[in-house]
Order: sequence, then C-alpha cells, then structure tokens
Amino acid sequence: MKHSIIKAIIGGVVLSTAFSVAAADVYPSKPIKWVVPFTPGGAMDTMARTLGEKMSQSMKQPIIIENRPGAGGVVGSTMVAKSEPDGYTMMIVSIGHAVNPSLYKKLSYDPIKDFEPVSLVGIVPNVLVVNPAVKAANVSDLVSLAKQQPGKLTFASAGSGTTIHLAGELFASMANIDILHVPYKGSAPAVTDLMGHQVDMMFDSVSSAKPYIDAGRLKPLAVTTSKRSSVLPNVPTVAEAGIKGYELSGWYAVFVPAKTPQPVVNRLNDELVKALKQADVKARFTQIGAEAVGSTPAELAKYLNSETAKWSEIVRARNIKAD
Repeated sequence: MKHSIIKAIIGGVVLSTAFSVAAADVYPSKPIKWVVPFTPGGAMDTMARTLGEKMSQSMKQPIIIENRPGAGGVVGSTMVAKSEPDGYTMMIVSIGHAVNPSLYKKLSYDPIKDFEPVSLVGIVPNVLVVNPAVKAANVSDLVSLAKQQPGKLTFASAGSGTTIHLAGELFASMANIDILHVPYKGSAPAVTDLMGHQVDMMFDSVSSAKPYIDAGRLKPLAVTTSKRSSVLPNVPTVAEAGIKGYELSGWYAVFVPAKTPQPVVNRLNDELVKALKQADVKARFTQIGAEAVGSTPAELAKYLNSETAKWSEIVRARNIKAD
C-alpha cells in the first residue's frame, strides 16, 4: 500500500514536471498582459512599451500594456501578485518595490515571496542640484554649509517615500547633516520652486534636470549612482565627491507572480535581455535618461534582497512616512 502511494506521488510529480516543460515549449500561445503600476508617459511606462514591442515581435504574440496606478505602485503589484502564475501576467516595478515594505505597515503582498524575478531592465541616475545662489561649488562645500546652519538648508522631493526623497535622506544620514525635507506633489513643482530658490537643493532625475543645468538655472554637484552618468560625464558621483559608499540607483525590473514555471521565467528573461541589447532600445532608454541593463533572475533576486534591507534601515532610522 505504502509503495503504491509513493509511486503515485512520484508519478504525479513527473507528470506535473512534464506538463510544465510542455507548456513552456508552446509558450506563449496567447497575448501577455504587462502591468505598469503607474500612469502612462513616465520612464517606467516608456520602458515597458519599448521592450513590449520588441518582445511581441520576437515571441509572435501581442504584449498588452495595462496601467494600474495607485499608492506608489501597490495597486498594480497587488493585482499581479494575485494573478495566475502562468507567464501571461508580468509587471515592471521601480526601486519602490524594495521600499514599500518599510513604508506601508500592511501590504497586501510580499514583494519577495509573492513574485518571481525575471530581469533588471534599467538604471536611472539622480543628480544633486542646487540653486545657483547656494554658496557651494561642490559636495564638500554643501556639507560644510549644512553643518554651519543645522536644519536651515532645504531639499525638495516629489513626495514622501519617492526616490528623490530617499536620495536626500540617505545623503543626510551618510554626511551626518541636518537638512529639511520639503515634499511636493510631483517633480515639476519641486523643480520650479528650486529654480525660484524657495528651496535650496534637490536630487532630481538626470533627464528632468539636464535642460535646466544646460540653461544655467540649476547647478549640478554630483550624481547618485556608483559610476558617472553618460548624460553628465563631467559631474562626479556623490562617492567621488566625498561621501564614501553613497549609492542610489533609480532601478527598474520585471517580475511575474510566484510559482511561474522556471522554463517560462527563463524564456521571458532571454527575450528581455535580447531586446535590451538592441541599439534602438538603448537609444530610447538614453532619451529618457536611463541605461538599459539586463540581469539573470538570480542576480535580480540578490539585488532585491540587498535593496530591501538597505531601505528598511534608512526608512526606520530617518522615520520616513508615505504620503
């Protein structure tokens, strides 16, 4: 009796595995839904549409972009977490995917356990810019100025918990300075007030800040990534400028629901990485201030774990709250 049960279990596992492999062989056999948990028109949406078009051509199936904005990406992510793990629902997320567990006490999903990583797709550097009237020619000058007048210098953000906000909090923590956060409802009004010197500094995206830098209306001091930006090659990194170990990348990555068959995950990874290597895709990413970057699923899993731990510590230490 016992042997019969064991044989039945083994047979079931073999059949299940064979079914998964067979399903992967014919995958995809219908359109794929790609969820973007933010509004159309932003960097994330542009990346998804650019890559989706290439993957659709290669995989011979439509890839339908579906924008599901709300609560900093939580609404769209919740929908994908509850979707069938069959490879026909995928999503693109930003660094917020690693931050949200610390910002929101009750998430309806687990950012690590409820998703299978597929690939990193893009990195967007931020740049520390100040109003030209601020008496700081470099990061060292800015830190000295902040230490001379604690709590007086102000930094703008696109809202509490956004990448722009986190960049400033990380900077303040690592430089051991007291600067005042001024949240706005979006990057555009924050930049407007920065140019009008209602606030002193901001960690804006390179693509957003560059036109104002070129016009002399904002002064760049450093970029937040571990290496210099090709868009601003003469601007040092924050680490180069004196805050050793500082690094913040506005990253974007693709995930699918947990328990999606590994052969399907691997197929999606292959298609994404192939698309990211194409010259016109790289050029489109450059236009929005991003660098096209692929990875293996394992590399993305490791990166997500490290980012989640990093931002958990910063959110707790700096008492950051979501809007």
